[in-house]
Amino acid sequence: MTRSLRRDLRRDLYAVGAAALLVTAAVLVGRHIQGTSRTLFVDWPPLLASWGPHLGPGTPMAVLLAIATVAYGPTLAARLPWRTLLPLTWGAAMAWIFSLALIDGWGRGIARRLTTRYEYLQVIDRFDDIPAALRDFTHHILLDSPDNWPAHIAGHPPAATLTFVLLDRIGLRGGGWAGMWCITVGATACVAVLITIRALADETLARRAAPFLVLAPAAVWMGTSADAYFAAVAAWAVALLALAVTRRSLSWAGASGLLFGLTCYLSYGLTLVALIAAAVLVLGRHGIREHPALLVPLLAGLAVVPAAFTLAGFDWWEAYHLLVTRYHQGAGGTRPYGYWVWANLACTVLITGLATAAGLRRTGTALLSRRADTPHGAAEPRLAFLVSAALLALLVADLSGMSKAETERIWLPFAVWLLPSCALLSRPRAWLTAQAVLALLLNHLLVTGW
Repeated sequence: MTRSLRRDLRRDLYAVGAAALLVTAAVLVGRHIQGTSRTLFVDWPPLLASWGPHLGPGTPMAVLLAIATVAYGPTLAARLPWRTLLPLTWGAAMAWIFSLALIDGWGRGIARRLTTRYEYLQVIDRFDDIPAALRDFTHHILLDSPDNWPAHIAGHPPAATLTFVLLDRIGLRGGGWAGMWCITVGATACVAVLITIRALADETLARRAAPFLVLAPAAVWMGTSADAYFAAVAAWAVALLALAVTRRSLSWAGASGLLFGLTCYLSYGLTLVALIAAAVLVLGRHGIREHPALLVPLLAGLAVVPAAFTLAGFDWWEAYHLLVTRYHQGAGGTRPYGYWVWANLACTVLITGLATAAGLRRTGTALLSRRADTPHGAAEPRLAFLVSAALLALLVADLSGMSKAETERIWLPFAVWLLPSCALLSRPRAWLTAQAVLALLLNHLLVTGW
């Protein structure tokens, strides 16, 4: 090993050590606060989870998938044809999420996740008349309003709930189908990220990122959470925008705008995906300069979903302001900002893994150096710029005070864009092993919930 590689590895380990200390501090301080004042409203801070070591039917499958991905993932990612790599990555990510969920069993791990008293399936029958439900939606957001919505319905624009209403209408009823929808669609986020990296940076870095997107510890919370579905919609909006500006495609631009509009009506906080979109526009600015007409279908597509919901009687801005009030009426108004503003970042370490901590260290180096004499030339700074935009969006969400706890789930749409930083690391198998071990430990030692 050369002196330069040893120095880089040492610095990577420093970043990993700092991330581990952050998590340790969040656990110890959080347990003290929860034990004395009980204001965190989580049983195993900083995660919304409880201690409960267990095995399950998904354990053998998860372990075998981890071993196979560590052993063969980097080689296959480097050698397979691109058109083969994308569906294989999707399938592997879906299998990883599914196997981790099955550690808790089919019922607790998948079928009942979206049927709890906080979740979307609780209100399916209240959407028999969809136009009427949309017109009346804001009247049930506040806790003191009649028939107030459960937490997750009140906390999101109605496109989130409508997704599950429409699944029910086409015959895919119940928590099992809803859970499989979130797993199947959520797993496509990794494909969207790979397409974006290839379009804006280069294919080699996308291939290096693929195994890390598959074995992400975030998979523990992607199965089964509606936020995994939200993450995929947002990721595809970004990916289609990247294709639009690099291929000068009006149709991709329109489709991207349509998905960005839908993203904003799935979750209020995902308006921050605009920062990632802005990074795409900066990286693809030459395409915009040569074909400024791309902005026309982009903006037209962006207007479709907001226009449809507004015409149906739902006021996004009014609902958002009511949500802020609702947030402070519940646990969000009690949870201490002084703890969560940094403990949320410890949650991010747990969902993205220690490899991502090292990858973000390398991201900063690549962004600041902007050297063209690296093995991948200008591609590394371009990837670093994209990852940095996602990190900025996450930090803005953190500082807003509207994300206190449960960010291991809520921030999945941002976390998937931090994982590609691992493409900058050397010795991928060692880092992949660390990612897999963390995910397996989290899912076997803790009982997660939301």
